[in-house]
Amino acid sequence: MAYDPEIYETLARDLTALPGIGEKKMFGGIAFMLNGNMLCGVHKGGAMYRVGKDHEAKALALDGVDPMSFTGRRMGGFVDAAPDALENETTRLALLSLATSFVGTLPAK
Repeated sequence: MAYDPEIYETLARDLTALPGIGEKKMFGGIAFMLNGNMLCGVHKGGAMYRVGKDHEAKALALDGVDPMSFTGRRMGGFVDAAPDALENETTRLALLSLATSFVGTLPAK
């Protein structure tokens, strides 16, 4: 398995109350989709959130959150959360709030 099942369960619990959530296997992990658009996902080393470029600085100010770079190139508007950051509910829910406020503005797919 290319992702941490405990982190998967944590993110899945955070998302249970949101309508329009789906899952898709990608990048060797699981991505959670909001109305067909990538919202967040779990991978081997933690989780990623699609916060959008306008919220990126706010997300990066949180402990344990770094720029996302799967292939060595920075992915603008995406951040990577380390496992320690995901254990902190306040941090996790702040990232989810930033991500849903951005992804919620995108047209459904």
